Amino acid sequence: MLDLIILSLHFFICFLISISIWCGLKDVDLHSPSTGRAEIEPDGLILIGKEEDIKKSQRITAKINGREIVVFCHEGKFYALDSRCYHEGGPLCDGEIEDIDGQACIVCPWHKFKITLETGEGLYEGINPLEPSPTPKWQSKGVKQRIHKVTIDNGNVYVSPPDLSVSFDSDYFADKYKNGGELAMGK
Repeated sequence: MLDLIILSLHFFICFLISISIWCGLKDVDLHSPSTGRAEIEPDGLILIGKEEDIKKSQRITAKINGREIVVFCHEGKFYALDSRCYHEGGPLCDGEIEDIDGQACIVCPWHKFKITLETGEGLYEGINPLEPSPTPKWQSKGVKQRIHKVTIDNGNVYVSPPDLSVSFDSDYFADKYKNGGELAMGK
């Protein structure tokens, strides 16, 4: 009987964790008048927040036209990219930042995929079997994650709307999680 109670509790906790991951952080919503923080500027840039606030928190998520992005401040530099990993839709806002060969990379918390913050390239460690003593080296899979241009002006952080004429692997999960996480909720 105790085993059944423990197992039930385990499934309930997993369910709660899944719900919190699916919902993610919702700090700024462009279409939510209650936040009052996100605005479209006349030049088309989207105000995300105050530079100092984002520096303190080191990351913030925002929704732009339903698309969730994450803005990171790492070592004084700002980066923005789709908030869902190109591989399986993991929440990059919960990932750790690592330095890989001099590049700041976000590590997806679900499957440990590594993505450069600067370019959105997926990285993997591979060997060249033709070398006499092959040693693992970091290599690029190409750009997989959509990045968004960040502009700092008068202490405010702005993001440019995405250019959807070019597609990236992360677009699939950005679309699936748009407007509340249809993929996660099975809609």
